[in-house]
Parts: sequence; C-alpha cells; structure tokens
Amino acid sequence: MTQTNPSETGAEKYVVPALERGLRLLQEFGRDSRTLGAPELARRLELPRATVFRMLNTLEGMGFLERVDGGSEYRLGMAVLRLGFEYLSSLELTELGQPLIARLCDDISYPCNIVVRDNRSIIYVAKVTPQSPLASSVRVGTRLPAHGTVLGRVLMGDMSLAELRGLYPEEHLEAFTANTPKTVVDLFHLVEADRARGYVLGEGFYEASISTIAAPVRDHSGRIVAALGTTIPAPHVSPSKVEALVEHVLAAAHELSGLLNYRPQAQPQARILPMPGH
Repeated sequence: MTQTNPSETGAEKYVVPALERGLRLLQEFGRDSRTLGAPELARRLELPRATVFRMLNTLEGMGFLERVDGGSEYRLGMAVLRLGFEYLSSLELTELGQPLIARLCDDISYPCNIVVRDNRSIIYVAKVTPQSPLASSVRVGTRLPAHGTVLGRVLMGDMSLAELRGLYPEEHLEAFTANTPKTVVDLFHLVEADRARGYVLGEGFYEASISTIAAPVRDHSGRIVAALGTTIPAPHVSPSKVEALVEHVLAAAHELSGLLNYRPQAQPQARILPMPGH
C-alpha cells in the first residue's frame, strides 16, 4: 500500500511530479528564450541532464517541442500553439456567440445553442433558454454522440467519406432512434445532403419528441468550427413555421461566421426544402 508522506499537506499530495517538471520545462521557453538545449534546461530546472533528455524526447514525440534545424536546440512545437489557438478560438466563439443566440432566443422563443465537436462527441459551449423554460437535460458542457445528433451532422459538413470512415471504423453505428444512420455510408449521404441544403432540420432525430434546426458556423479559414441551432419541443415542426425558423437560424449562424472573419465566396442562397422522410 502506498504510504503518504506525513509532511505532505492539502493539494501537495495530489501533485504529479513528472507532469509538473514537464510543464515547468515548457514554461522556460518564451520571448527571450525561443530556443534552448538540454544543458541549459538542466541548469535552470536543477535536474539531471539524463532526466531532461527523457523529458525533451517525450515532449518532442507529442509535438510540444521540435528540434531547431535537426540540431540539439529545441523550440516550442505546433501542439503548444494549437492549444493556444483552440483556447482563443473557443473563447472568441462563446463571447461573440452568446449575445447572438440570446437575441435569436428572444426572436423565436425556443432554446438556442452553440456546439463544437470533440472527436466523436459534440459539446455544448453556449446555451440560452426562453423565460418560460422548457424541460431539458442539456447544459453547457453536455456531451452527446455526434453521429446521432443534428448538430453533430452539421459539424461533419467538411468531412469526406474517408475521414468519416476513419472516425467511425465500425460496421454499424449505435442507434438512438429509427432515424439514426445505421452505417458510416448512411451518415455520409445525410451529411452530403445537409451540406447542399446549407442547414439541417431534424425531426425526432436524437430524441423522438424533439426537433432541431441547425446551421454551420465557419471561421476565417472557411472550415466549420461550430454549429448553431435551436431545439423545438415537438416531434414535427409545422410547415408554416419552418421557413421563418430556418431563416432566423441561418441569419444568426452567418452573422457569427462573419464575426469570426469568414468571408464566403458568392454562392446561391440556401433553399428551404422539406427534409427527406418527413
């Protein structure tokens, strides 16, 4: 059984020394120390050089460090930059998007959300509910399966069949309702149709009693970085309401994309069409 050092108090006993050393090593790189070698890092961290070499090899293998011109000096790698960019991007997305979905919620009186994709899951990063709240278990931070949700399909709008196969190598996809795609090919056909339409209306797609209207949000690179949508507590949406709801959702998604510096090429306006099978 592991013995606890009597001198350890509070949070100290939960510290992982190897992780702490690795993060301290990364923190040594900065504006005035863009490149560093093992001897200098060992001196700064007061660690054996062999330990520093192992840390450098590990961090290099993960992409957090890279060698300068193949030599013995190191600099921060793309993995560190990616962490920073993703944080700034998500911060910008929620800060810019929250007032937009609040206004959308006021206009249509239904819950409105912004979600992002993390591998095979979607994550709710912003949510606004009307003054008369509708029962919902979804909160900011909630994860749901991407392939089984309308919002997830929107987030896969840039993906090829090969990329979807890489994400879902299994023969059959987990089913949540009769509308859940059964295979990755079925999923790809849905995503293709969604992309051509420019938005998605899913009636009873993940939950039989819920419908969702969603549209993609793109950043300056043109890639889909989020899905913006509204949740309607009904298994079917009245055709008389669909056009206005879709227009509101599309307008909010386009506005948020513009705030993220997306500049679309001229293309035909999205047509509001009936969903297959509904």
